[in-house]
Amino acid sequence: MTEQLLAPTGVEHAAIGFSSEEIDTAAPTRAARLKWVIVVDETLPAGRAVNAAICAATATALAVPGLQGPAAIDADGQSHPGLPWAGCTILAADAATITTVRGKAAGSDECFVSDVPSAAQHTRVYDEYRESVATERTSAMEYYAVSIVGPRKRVDRIVGRLDLMA
Repeated sequence: MTEQLLAPTGVEHAAIGFSSEEIDTAAPTRAARLKWVIVVDETLPAGRAVNAAICAATATALAVPGLQGPAAIDADGQSHPGLPWAGCTILAADAATITTVRGKAAGSDECFVSDVPSAAQHTRVYDEYRESVATERTSAMEYYAVSIVGPRKRVDRIVGRLDLMA
C-alpha cells in the first residue's frame, strides 16, 4: 500500500493498514501481516503510563485502517464496540530506548508511528501542547510512549526483545 493517506491530524503519510480482504477475525493475531506495538516509558507512574498508551493507541486507531474488528454482541443482544482484531502488545523501555525505537520506526516507510511527547502530560490546553512541541526538535524530545504498526518482521527488528509492560 503506497497511496497517500490524509490522517485526521492533517499529516500526510504513506497508507499503512489492512485492506478489507486481509481482515480475518478467525485467525490468530500472529497470522496478521501487520503488527501493532506500543512502547511505554517504564519509569512513569501507572496512571501516566496508561494515559500515554491510550493516547498513542487512539491516534493509531484513527489513522490505521482495518485495525478495529467488528462489534461483539452478547447473549442479551447488547453491542460491545470492536476491539483491535490483530492485537496490540504493550512493551516497556527506558526513555532513551523509546527515542531510538521511535527514530527507527519513523525512518521506515513501512511503519506508521504515533508518539506521546512529554509535553502531552505537562500541558492542560491542547494548543499549549502544540506550541510546546513546536519549540522542540524531534531529536531532543522526550517521549512517554510510541505506537508502531508495520510488517511483523520489521516491527520485531525495531523493538528487539523489549519486555512486556509489567
